[in-house]
Amino acid sequence: MDNIGLIGMTSIIMGGLTIAIGSIAPALGQGKAVSQALKSIAQQPDESNTISRTLFVGLAMIESTAIYCFVISMILLFANPFWNLVVG
Repeated sequence: MDNIGLIGMTSIIMGGLTIAIGSIAPALGQGKAVSQALKSIAQQPDESNTISRTLFVGLAMIESTAIYCFVISMILLFANPFWNLVVG
């Protein structure tokens, strides 16, 4: 196998692993955050607006981790910086 094929194969494998592993932790974090928010709203229904607002800000921050993993995966697949080293 030549160097171009090796870099292509490695990029595809690492892109898949980045998405697979990088989306597990945010999914677990979001599930735990939502369950804790529902428990808090059940205990204190008067504070539901504050809890919901804080929940959505927290979920957006948790989701950004998965988005960063997606961006890195797309860079590995479509704009790989190692191609220029091999081709050039």
